[in-house]
Amino acid sequence: MTAGCAGRQVEYIAHRGASYEAPENTLSAVRRAWEVGADAVEVDVHLTADNRLAVIHDKDTHRTAGVDWQVSQKTLRELQSLDVGRWKAERFAGERIPTLEEVLDLVPPGKRLFIEIKCKGEILPFLEKAVSESGKRAQVVLICFDPDVLVQCKQQMPDIPAYWLVGTEKDKNTGKPVPHSAQLLSAVREKSLDGLDVHYEGLCEDFVKAARKAGQDLYVWTVDDGRTANRLIQWRVKGITTNRPDLLENLSAAQP
Repeated sequence: MTAGCAGRQVEYIAHRGASYEAPENTLSAVRRAWEVGADAVEVDVHLTADNRLAVIHDKDTHRTAGVDWQVSQKTLRELQSLDVGRWKAERFAGERIPTLEEVLDLVPPGKRLFIEIKCKGEILPFLEKAVSESGKRAQVVLICFDPDVLVQCKQQMPDIPAYWLVGTEKDKNTGKPVPHSAQLLSAVREKSLDGLDVHYEGLCEDFVKAARKAGQDLYVWTVDDGRTANRLIQWRVKGITTNRPDLLENLSAAQP
C-alpha cells in the first residue's frame, strides 16, 4: 500500500506518532496517529545494551526523560524505568519508552510503519527478527540517514522498501535552502535503494518529476502547514511526514 486513505494518492505519515499532541515515540502518540486517520507512523529505533529495540529518537534520554543516559549503554529494563511523558504534559506522566515489538502490535491492517534506524548495521538481525515475528513484514518501511546501513538492509531484507533520508543544506552566504541535487537519484539507483525521503525545503517540482521518471519513490519530511502540503500534493510526491496528521487529514477532507 502506498496510496493514502479514501483514494488519496499521497500517504500521510505521523512523525514519531502524532507528536504534536502526544509525547513523541510513545504508544500514546502512535495510538493517536491511528485515531486521526494517519496512513502510516514513523518511529525511531536504537539498540540497547541487551540487544532490545528501543523506540526513541535521541541517542540519550536527556531531552525526553531528564536523565542523561546513553541508550546503547543501558538495558531495556533500565530505560523503561524512566518517564518520557511528563515533559510533554502532566496527563502523559508515566509514559515509558516502548519496544519496536509493542509499536508493531498497534499497526492496523492496511497501515504502514516507517522505522528510522538510528544506529549502525549491528541492529539489523534483531530488527529483522522483530519485524518477521510481528506478522507485519509487508507493512514495514525502513529509513535511515546512513545509505550504507540501507544497503545492508536491502542485502538482508530485499523485500522491505528502504528509503534514504536526506536533509536540506543551507547556502553559506545567503542562508537559503540549497535545492536537492539530481545526483541523489543516481546514488539511489547505484545503491539499489527504493527511493528518497527528503526535507521539504530543498525540494522543487523538477526534482519530483525526475524522481518519478527514474521510477523512484519520493517521500518528504516534516511538513506541518497546509500550504506546503498542498504544493507537495500537487507535485505528486508519494508521501508526507508530519507532526500534525490531524491537520493534513482535515486538509484532505476540505478538498473537492
